[in-house]
Amino acid sequence: MIDLHTHTLFSDGVLLPSELVRRASVAGYKAIALTDHVDMSNLDFVVPRLAEAARILSDFYEMKIIPGAEITHVPPELIGDMVKQARELGAKIVVVHGETPVEPVMPGTNRAAIEACPDILSHPGAITIEDAALAKEKGVALEITARKGHNLSNGHVAKIAMAAGATIVINTDSHTPEDLIVREQAEDILRAAGIPEESIATVFANSQAIVNKITEE
Repeated sequence: MIDLHTHTLFSDGVLLPSELVRRASVAGYKAIALTDHVDMSNLDFVVPRLAEAARILSDFYEMKIIPGAEITHVPPELIGDMVKQARELGAKIVVVHGETPVEPVMPGTNRAAIEACPDILSHPGAITIEDAALAKEKGVALEITARKGHNLSNGHVAKIAMAAGATIVINTDSHTPEDLIVREQAEDILRAAGIPEESIATVFANSQAIVNKITEE
C-alpha cells in the first residue's frame, strides 16, 4: 500500500508521526506521506516539523516516508501561493482539500487547486468534467478515498476522472490507527467506486509514479 494522504496530531490526527509511521510499516506499507492540515496560520510551523520527522525516521524504515501538507479550507484565491509556500518549506507532496460533500468547502476550490498544480486534489466531491480535464492537463491526481463521509462521492469522482483521462490515486486520509488499510481493502474500495478490474493496478502504479518522481528530485 502507498498512502499519500494522512494526518498526525500536528493537525486533527491522533498519532505522533513516529507512531503513524510505525503502524503503517507493520501494516506493510511501501510509502506514506504525512500531510497534515495547514492554512496561513500554521503552514510554517507544521511542514518543517513533518520534514524533520520524515528525515529522521527514514533512517529506520525501508518504506518511503514523505513530508507533505494538505492545504485545507483556504479561500480559492490564496491556494496557489500556499502550494508554493508549502513546497518551499519542505513539503515533498502537496495535497489540496477538495470540495467534499460533507464539509462546507468554498465553491471554486477544486478549480483553484488544480490551477495551482499540487500533487493531489483530495476527495473532490462533485467535480466537473471540465475540472477533471484540467487536472489531466496539469498532472494533478484525483483521489479516491477510504475516509468515511468523503467517500460518498467516490463513484462520481471515478466516473468523471476516467471520462477525462485524469490520473486516479487511492488514499486513506487516515486520522486514527483504524483508518490505515491494506492493499486488499484498497482494491475493494476501488471496485466499489466503479474502477474496472483491469484498471486497478494502474491506480496503484499512479501512486508509485508520484513516489518515484519525488525520489528522483
